[in-house]
Amino acid sequence: MLWSKSSNRFDRIRFLCLNTMLVIAICQTAVAATLCVNPRGKSGCFSKIQDAVNAAAAYDTINVAQGKYKEDVVVGKPLSLVGHNSSNTVIDATGLLNGLYIDGLDNPGLASVVVTGFTVKNANLEGIVITNASNVTVSYNQVLNNNRSLDINDATCPGAPPWETLEGFDCGEGIHLSGVDHSVVANNTSQYNAGGILLSDDTGPTHDNLISNNIVTDNPYDCGITLASHPSATMSGAPFGVFHNTISGNTSSGNGTQVPGAGAGVGIFDSIPGTMNYGNVIINNRLTNNGLPGVAMHSHAPGQTITDNMIIGNYIAGNGADTDDAFTPGPTGINVFGVSPASGTVITNNVIKDESVDIAVNSPAIVDAHLNNLLGKGMGVLNLGLGSADATENWWGCSGGPGANGCATAAGSGVTFSPWLTTPF
Repeated sequence: MLWSKSSNRFDRIRFLCLNTMLVIAICQTAVAATLCVNPRGKSGCFSKIQDAVNAAAAYDTINVAQGKYKEDVVVGKPLSLVGHNSSNTVIDATGLLNGLYIDGLDNPGLASVVVTGFTVKNANLEGIVITNASNVTVSYNQVLNNNRSLDINDATCPGAPPWETLEGFDCGEGIHLSGVDHSVVANNTSQYNAGGILLSDDTGPTHDNLISNNIVTDNPYDCGITLASHPSATMSGAPFGVFHNTISGNTSSGNGTQVPGAGAGVGIFDSIPGTMNYGNVIINNRLTNNGLPGVAMHSHAPGQTITDNMIIGNYIAGNGADTDDAFTPGPTGINVFGVSPASGTVITNNVIKDESVDIAVNSPAIVDAHLNNLLGKGMGVLNLGLGSADATENWWGCSGGPGANGCATAAGSGVTFSPWLTTPF
C-alpha cells in the first residue's frame, strides 16, 4: 500500500509537470511575431502592406518603413499596423476606394486592431473606415484629401458600398466608425476631406468610443465630428443607435463652410423615425469658425431618441447659423433642435463668444444650461420652441444679468435665468 500511494503521488507530479511543459510550449509558439514592410521589399520584408497583413497571424505587429504605398489596405484580423512616422509613411489611395479598411463586417468578432503612424490620403471614399469591430485604436495619423469621388452637384459618391445608408455631402468622411464599440480615435489630423470624423450606426450600434485630441479642420462639405444615427444597412430592422460616446479635447474648426448648412463643429443628428443618439458627452473641445453652430443637435422627426447628451467645458466661437428646419437667426454657438424631445440635455461650463446667439433651444423639452460664460453680447439664450430652458446660474457678460448694459439677453418664452452669476464661472 505504501508503494502504491507513493507511485500514485509520483504519477500525479509527473502528470502536472508534463502539463506545465505543454502549456509553456504552447505559449512559446503563440508569441506574436513582428513583420516588416518597405517599398522595395528588402531585408526579408514585404513590399506591400496588404501582403504583410495577409501573411500575419493574429496579434502580430507589422512595422512599415517610410515611403509611399499605393494601396487600399483591408485588415480583418487582430494586429498592430505601425508606420514609421505619419510625416513620411504614406498610404496613397489615389483611384482606390479607401485608404485603410478595418473590416469587421466580413470578419465577425474582429477586435484589437491598432493603426498608428501613417498619412492616409486621396481615397475616392474614406481615408480610414472601421465596421463592426471592438477595441480598435487609431492614433497619430494624418488623414488628408479623401472623399475624392464626391459629386457635390448631386451629393452622390460613385462606388460607395451598399451599407453606407445616408451620407449626403460626404463619402463617409476622413475617418468613419460604423458598428464600432470601445475604441479610441486619438491624436489624428483629419483635414481637407469632405467631413472629418463620423460615428454612425449603419451596420451596428456605435457606442462607448473615445474621440480625443484630434485636429479636425477645413473639411468643407460636412461637420468636423458627426454622431449620426442612420437607417440600418438592411433597411428592414430598427436603427441600432449611437450612444455613450465621448468627444473630448478635439479642435474642430473651419468645417462645413462650402455648402450652406453643411457642417457644425460637432453634430448630433437623428434622421428617420426610430434613430437614436443618447448619452453622448461633448467635452473640452475647441469649436470655431464652422459653417453651422459649434454644436448642432438635430431631431428631424417624431419617434426619435435624442436624450441625455451633455455639452461641457467647450470653447465655442465664430460659428455659423443653423439652417432649414433647425433654423436659428445666428451665428450660433449651440443649437438644440428637436421634433422629438431632446430631454436630459445638459449644457454647462462652456465659453461661448463671437456669436449672435450663444445657445438656441427649439425642442418640446426642458434644456438645462448652467455655469456657462455667455459672451456673444447678443442673445445669450434664445428659446424658439414650445419647450423651456433652465438658464439659471450663467454669466451673461456683466454682473447685471440678462438685458443689463453690456450683457447678453434672454429671448423667447420659457427661459428661466434668475439667479445669474455676478462673475464669470
